[in-house]
Formats: sequence, structure tokens, C-alpha cells
Amino acid sequence: MGELKIILASASPRRRELLEQIGLTFEIMVSNVEEKVEAVEPGEVVEELSRQKAEAVAASLTGGEERVLVIGADTVVALGTQILGKPSDAEEAVKMLISMAGKRHAVYTGVTLLYRDGAHTQRKCFHERTGVEFFPMTEAEIRAYAAGGECLDKAGAYGIQGVFARYVKGIDGDYNNVVGLPAGRLYQEVKEWLES
Repeated sequence: MGELKIILASASPRRRELLEQIGLTFEIMVSNVEEKVEAVEPGEVVEELSRQKAEAVAASLTGGEERVLVIGADTVVALGTQILGKPSDAEEAVKMLISMAGKRHAVYTGVTLLYRDGAHTQRKCFHERTGVEFFPMTEAEIRAYAAGGECLDKAGAYGIQGVFARYVKGIDGDYNNVVGLPAGRLYQEVKEWLES
């Protein structure tokens, strides 16, 4: 058996840090796939998006018999039935945060694992859901946070691991899932391939 080559199909520095934290050695290949989704339920949406990213990167790979694992992931925030992705600008971020202030919402991260060993391919696709509750926030607090720019590349317009932590009342589920990757679950899903 050759060594397993692991590829993260994401440019997210937070996902990179989480994979490093659980001891994986990997390369980064960003899929520039145009995201089109037919699903409407948040868990299905993130699974579909993670699958598109992983498949696009896997399709670009050349090489014969090497063992390779491609990891695709996508995260969204859901406030009731409304899905919140990354804000297009600071004003949209402010609107998102105002709508979530003092309320509970859910963060969904979908993960697709594509494992290839020669001509044999396996796929696992799953999602994790974490509940998050915010303290009430004033519009001035929200605008000050949005002006810092931290919100722009994050689903739901906030980073739980940054300064925004001051507004998080509590979470129900996997903290790392809110950061962008359910690292523990991912490791459990790939363990058999790492050990083979």
C-alpha cells in the first residue's frame, strides 16, 4: 500500500488549522466550481456543495495507483428556514447579525470524503449541525464588528473563534463545526483509510 495523499478542497484557513490540529498532513487544492444547489434543507445544501467541491478537485487529479483522499466541506448558517451564506459586503453582514442578535440559529457543515485507491473509489458524505445562541447586541456593536472586516469571509457574517466570541451565549454541539469543520467526526470517518 502506498502512502495516502490527502487533499483539502478548500482555501479556508480555519479548515486548514483544524486538519492540522487533528494531525493530518495534506495539500490544498481549491475547486473553482460554480456552486449550484437544488436542495433547500440546510443539511442537504451543505452536503451537495461539499460534494461539488470534492468532485471537482478529484476530477482534476492525474495519477494512477496512488492512494488519495479528497476532503470537501461547506458551511452555512440557518436562521429558521433562511440560509445565510457569506455576506457580500459589510452592510449585508450588519443585516444578518441584526436578524440573529439575541436568538438561536444553527450552523451546518457538510463534508464529502472521496477516497481513491487505484481504480477503486469510495465516497462518504455527511453533515453536522450545531446550535448557537447570541446575546442581544446593539446596532452600534454590530456595526463596529462589521467594520473590522472579520465577518466578510464567514457564513452568517461572524467568526466564533475571533473577537465575536464576546456575543456568543452558548452552543449545543460541536464547536469546531461552527469554525468550519467537524474535525472529530471527520477523523473517525477517515480512520480506516489512514490505517490501511
